[in-house]
Amino acid sequence: MAISPTDTGKSLAIDTRELASLREAAKRNSPEALKAAAKQFEAVFMNMMLKSMREATPQDGMFDNDQSRMFTSMLDQQLSQTLASRGVGLADVLIRQLSNAVGNVVEGGAPSADAAGGAEMPGEGAKTQGAPSAQARIFQERLAAHAEEASRATGIPAKFMLGQAALETGWGRREIVAADGTNSHNLFGIKAGGGWKGRVVETVTTEYVNGMPETKIEKFRAYDSYAEAFRDYANLLRSNPRYQAVLANAQDVHGFAQGLQKAGYATDPNYAAKLTRIIKQSLSV
Repeated sequence: MAISPTDTGKSLAIDTRELASLREAAKRNSPEALKAAAKQFEAVFMNMMLKSMREATPQDGMFDNDQSRMFTSMLDQQLSQTLASRGVGLADVLIRQLSNAVGNVVEGGAPSADAAGGAEMPGEGAKTQGAPSAQARIFQERLAAHAEEASRATGIPAKFMLGQAALETGWGRREIVAADGTNSHNLFGIKAGGGWKGRVVETVTTEYVNGMPETKIEKFRAYDSYAEAFRDYANLLRSNPRYQAVLANAQDVHGFAQGLQKAGYATDPNYAAKLTRIIKQSLSV
C-alpha cells in the first residue's frame, strides 16, 4: 500500500497546537487533559531520543537517500508514539508534576542555587506571588517554630525565611515530591550537589541561562522533616562565605532579598523583587 507523506505527517507528527491546548486544559485541573498532555510530552521526548540516535549513526550507505531518510523519520515518529502509549515512566512523573502545579497563581521566575555548586531550584516558573490570608496564616502556623529556631541560628527574621519558603513552594501547595509521592520537605529548593550525602529526589526545574529559561530534571535534597530542612538552610547560609552579606543585612527585607540574589542563590533576575513583595504583602513586614 502506498503511503502518502502528507497524510502520514498529519497522523504521526506531534501537533504543537494540540500540546498548547492540552496545557491550557491541564491548568483547568482536568485529569484527562493532564494524562493526555503527559503522554504527548513523553512521545516528544521519545522522538527526540530516536532522532539523536539516528544522527549519531553513519548515513552514507548506498541505500541512504532523501526518501529513505523521510520514511525513517516517519517510522521514528510512529515508534515514539507506540512507546509512549505503552509507557516508559516519564508520563507518570509529568502527571505528578502537572498536578502539583495546577491551581497556583503563575508568574514567571527562575530557579535558585545552593552555595556549594551553583545548584538550581525547581519550578520557579510556577511560583505563587501572593496567597489568601488564610493560606498564608496556615502556612506560617505550620512552620513558625522551625523558622524561629533557624532565626536564632542565623539572625534572619523568621518571617523572611517563611516568605522565601512560601515563594519556593507556592505556600506549600507545590512542594518537591519523589516519584512515589513521598514529600521531600525541601522548602528552599536546595539542590543535591556532590557533597550531599542524604536522600535525593528528582523533579523538573526551570533555569535561566544567559537570560533564557531552560527546563531540566535535576536532583534535590530530601529531608525527614521540615525542621531538618530549616536547619540545613540555616547551616547553608552560615557556612558559605557567599552569604556573609545576607547575614550582615538580615534585619532589612531589601538587604536580605538583594543579598541572596547577588550571592547567586537565584538565577531569576527578578528574584529579589518577588521575594521582597511576598514578604511585605503577605507577611505584613
